[in-house]
Amino acid sequence: MKISRYNTFFPYEDKIIGFNALKNDFIILMPELYEMLKSAIHFKNLDELKDIHEDFYNHLVDKGFIVDIDFDELNEVKRMVQEVDHENEHVFQLTINPTMNCNFKCWYCYETHIRQSKMNVDVISSVGKLMQKIVDEKKDLRAFSINWFGGEPLLYFDTTVVPILEKACEIMNGKGIAFGTGFTTNGFLLNQEKLDKCKKLNVQSFQITLDGHRERHNQVRFVSENRGSYDEIISNIKLAASNGFRVTVRLNISKETLNEGIMRIAADFLDLNMETREKLFFSFHEVWQNEKDLSRDIQDVVKYFREWGFNTSFKATWDFVRESCYADKRNHATINYNGDLFKCTARDFETANREGHIDSEGNLIWNEKYERRMNSKFKNKPCLECRIMPICNGGCSQQAIEHENIDYCVNGFDEEKKTSLIREKFFYAIS
Repeated sequence: MKISRYNTFFPYEDKIIGFNALKNDFIILMPELYEMLKSAIHFKNLDELKDIHEDFYNHLVDKGFIVDIDFDELNEVKRMVQEVDHENEHVFQLTINPTMNCNFKCWYCYETHIRQSKMNVDVISSVGKLMQKIVDEKKDLRAFSINWFGGEPLLYFDTTVVPILEKACEIMNGKGIAFGTGFTTNGFLLNQEKLDKCKKLNVQSFQITLDGHRERHNQVRFVSENRGSYDEIISNIKLAASNGFRVTVRLNISKETLNEGIMRIAADFLDLNMETREKLFFSFHEVWQNEKDLSRDIQDVVKYFREWGFNTSFKATWDFVRESCYADKRNHATINYNGDLFKCTARDFETANREGHIDSEGNLIWNEKYERRMNSKFKNKPCLECRIMPICNGGCSQQAIEHENIDYCVNGFDEEKKTSLIREKFFYAIS
C-alpha cells in the first residue's frame, strides 16, 4: 500500500481535517491519530500503522488516503474526465444567445453589445431541427436542457425564446425526455406575464446578478442617468422566487462592493417567508478584473448571509472534474444569435473566434478549434503533479487553451490558497 498523492490536512478547532481530492471526501482526526499517520508516512511503514490501529488504517483506505501500491491515481482522474466530459450520452445541453444586445452596459462585461442583433427565423428553424436530430440520434438521451444567455435574453422573449421553448417542449414531451431550461438575466425585464409563460414552458431557474447594495449597484447597472435598477431587480427576484422558480442571486464582488455595504443586501430579503427563501441561492463571485484576491473578505460576507439562514456558496463546491464546465462536454453547444457555434460563454462571440456553425438542416458543423479544445486537458505539468488535481485539473478547457505550452496554475502556484479552497469546501459541508 502507499499514501495517496492527493491528500491535504489542516487544523480545525482541536481536530485535524483530512481531504482526499480523488475521493472528494473528508475525515476528521484527533491530533494523536494524525501524528500516528505522519509517523507512518515519514518512516514509510504503513503496514506497522495497520498493526497498531487496524480500524484507523482501514478507515484511511476506505476514504482513499491510502491506496494499493499498483493503483494509478492519475489514470483514474483521466478515466473520470473521459466519463464525465466525453462519454455521457444521457444528457445534452444547449446554450442559446437570442441577442447580443443588452439594456445595461456594465463596466466589467466582456461581451460586445450589438444593438440590432436578433436571432432570425432561419436560425430559429435550425435550432428546432437540431433538437429533433438530437433526440432521434441519441438513443440513450434522458435529459435535455437549454440555458439562455446573451446579451439580455429577455429582450426578445416572445419572438425568439418562446417559439424555441414551445418546440423543445413538444419534442421532449413526445419522446419522454426530461426537459428543463433557465435564464442568465439581469432580471430587470421580468414580470408576472413572463413568469406565467415560463411556468408552461418548463422554465425552472433564473440567475440574476447584483453589483452590490443599492447605491453601488445603481452606479453599475442603470437605465438612465437618473434611474437605477436595484429596487426593480430586487422586486423581480422576489417575484420569481414567490412563483416557485429557483433564483441564484449572483453577487459580483469588488473592493467597492465590499466597502459599500454588500451585507445590507441580506436585509432586503428578510421579508420573505422561509418557503420562498428556500428558492433563493446567493452565489459570491469576484469580478474578474480584480487584481487583489478578496477571498478572505468574501468569506466573512458569506458567513453573515448564512447566519440569516440564506443558502450560499463561494468556491465551496469547486470541482472542475466531477462538475466540469459545460464547455468541456462534448454534448454541449452554444448557439449565437447568428448561428455561430461556441463552447465557452465567458469570452466574446466574435465570428473570427467561433468553433463552428449550425447549418440550415440543424447540423452542428464544428471546426478545428473544437477538437483542440476537447483534447486540451492533461498537458500542463504542474497540474499532473498537484495534490488537488482531481478537483481542479487546471480549471476548464478555456484555461488550458489559453495557456497552451505554458506551465500555469489557476491558483497562482499558491499552496495556502489551495488549502483555503479545501477549507471552504469543508465549512460548506458542515454548515
